[in-house]
Amino acid sequence: MAQTTHTHSVRFGDGNVNSGNIKDSFNTTFYKSDEDAQITHWLSPLEPNKRHQGVRNDRLGGVGDWLLETSEFREWRGGEGGGATAVLFCSGNPGVGKTYLWSVAGFFKESNPLTSRNTSSLVIDRLCDQAPGENLAVAWLYCDFLAQQEQTTANVMGTILGQLVGRGDIPKDVREEFQQAKKVGGRRPLLADLMRMLRTAVSSLPQVFVCIDALDEFLPKNLPELLESLRDIVQECPRVRMFLTGRSHVKEAIERYFAKAVAIPISPNQGDIRNYLEMKLDRDEEPDAMNNDLRVDIVRTILEKMSDMCVRACCTSLLLAIYP
Repeated sequence: MAQTTHTHSVRFGDGNVNSGNIKDSFNTTFYKSDEDAQITHWLSPLEPNKRHQGVRNDRLGGVGDWLLETSEFREWRGGEGGGATAVLFCSGNPGVGKTYLWSVAGFFKESNPLTSRNTSSLVIDRLCDQAPGENLAVAWLYCDFLAQQEQTTANVMGTILGQLVGRGDIPKDVREEFQQAKKVGGRRPLLADLMRMLRTAVSSLPQVFVCIDALDEFLPKNLPELLESLRDIVQECPRVRMFLTGRSHVKEAIERYFAKAVAIPISPNQGDIRNYLEMKLDRDEEPDAMNNDLRVDIVRTILEKMSDMCVRACCTSLLLAIYP
């Protein structure tokens, strides 16, 4: 008899209905059985799949593709085992990014075309596209300051575990842990339990990629515990490689736990900005108000001003470094 697919979701109040990481607030997941759904929820109430779909739907095609062609990304993606290239960290440069684009093109309602979320979704999609042919597993989470209370270290590690075991049949040890928990009121596993199950799950997979976006939006007091847990997984499980993003001020914390992490600064280059401007002009609500010459002048002027601002930002950063 064919097995029926069921949908399971649980509401956790309305405090984070826009965060996209809480079940039934922004997401629906399909499971093989009701028990599978219960196990996944037992591991963690976080569920970032729909959030990823929302981000990738808003991503502008072609923007950020240069990152996938860098030697740093290629070495991280194709490397084997732990060590110097197991962790790749992408951060925005001071003085560029969201504020940078707003100040030059303030008449646009959207912000930076290359945010960390866009970068993360681009990397996740590239890995997922390659997963079937290369037998690799991908897990991810988009940190969100609106969901800081729910995004504990245990819930983050639980959702990573849930994504990995959800690729097929849930492992016997995880199912047995769940059955034992049901006998004592269904209490959730502790961080130590999740780490133990995660190590076992990873050991059965050829290669695992973990992507965590916007670490600067993770609750600061919990960040050391999260980074310590991620470091332990990388050190103990050579099959795991991690892609992390965050604003530049979390770079010091990243380097404290991942001394050999490879860092790539991300900011929109001229090609990214040009693509974004062309898209916005194509979608202008009053296309007849602009001829081709005006369109060309708009793009040229904005790119020139952004180039000037970038030079000034670099000079300012240099002066601050010399005369703090």
